[in-house]
Amino acid sequence: MSQFMPQSSRYSDEKVEGLLSDLVSVLEKNHTPVDLSLMVLGNMVTNLLNTSVAPAQRKMIAESFANALISSVKEDKSH
Repeated sequence: MSQFMPQSSRYSDEKVEGLLSDLVSVLEKNHTPVDLSLMVLGNMVTNLLNTSVAPAQRKMIAESFANALISSVKEDKSH
């Protein structure tokens, strides 16, 4: 899935793609608009960082995540 954020992980592609599929299904089932989807996913990331990552590591991991997200966004003109 090269169109998504690059991953360097101990998890298999199948595991990652399965979770992604489940998350997308929930958003589609609820007819969630893009802005709300992004808000909810952003809040989920924030919650994970604040509850599961040591305080000293949060900013570094958030910056790494943000940089990976920016790198994975296509700049073509298609919608």
